[in-house]
Amino acid sequence: MTTTLETVQSAVNSGTKTIDEAILEFIVEARQTCEIDGENSASCAVAWDIVEELQAEKAHQHQAKHRKTALESYCEKNPEAIECLIYDV
Repeated sequence: MTTTLETVQSAVNSGTKTIDEAILEFIVEARQTCEIDGENSASCAVAWDIVEELQAEKAHQHQAKHRKTALESYCEKNPEAIECLIYDV
């Protein structure tokens, strides 16, 4: 494989490509690697491991996104509202 997982992660983190683009690129590269080296080769297994790691990272990023509730949005706009007051006990 010509590209390592670290290279792809740095490209994704820098914003030059999305994780979806990286996954698609690595799927193509994994298929080519397996055709050339054989499906039982170590390089084929490594190629698919990298695809799996990228997919896991995508799932992790998706879970990490916090979606605001209606109450949270309301409280950002109206922090003095009774519903938004927080008391220390």
